[in-house]
Amino acid sequence: MAKQGIVVNGEVAFSNLTEHDTYNGKSTGNYTLTVTLEDADARKLEDMGVIVKQYKKKDSDEPVKLQRKFKSQYHVPVVDAEDHPVGGELPYGTKVRVLFVGGEMNPDYGMPTYLQRVRVIEMAEPDMAVPEEF
Repeated sequence: MAKQGIVVNGEVAFSNLTEHDTYNGKSTGNYTLTVTLEDADARKLEDMGVIVKQYKKKDSDEPVKLQRKFKSQYHVPVVDAEDHPVGGELPYGTKVRVLFVGGEMNPDYGMPTYLQRVRVIEMAEPDMAVPEEF
């Protein structure tokens, strides 16, 4: 029997969908997408046993952001609303819908989240223009 996919919505915080993520300068062997979740989806994940991180900038009045990193050892399809492929990394702030499956519950780390597919709802503009001569 196939595992049930789970869908959550949010905004891209970090995108590593074209190359493996790195930690301490070494490849993790995983493609990853860290998403700032909508409150309802963050609660849904926590109720399932998924650990959701709280992120707050130091010396900032911004509210706490609830984030989760989704990962896959395999290339993850990224599509737009019409199912056309989207290439490249997703810029910070891009609104996405994430399809994942949960793994076996770990008593120390909660339920892992294995990324299956990403749908771009609204593409954010990159925060920096790249000069033509670059």
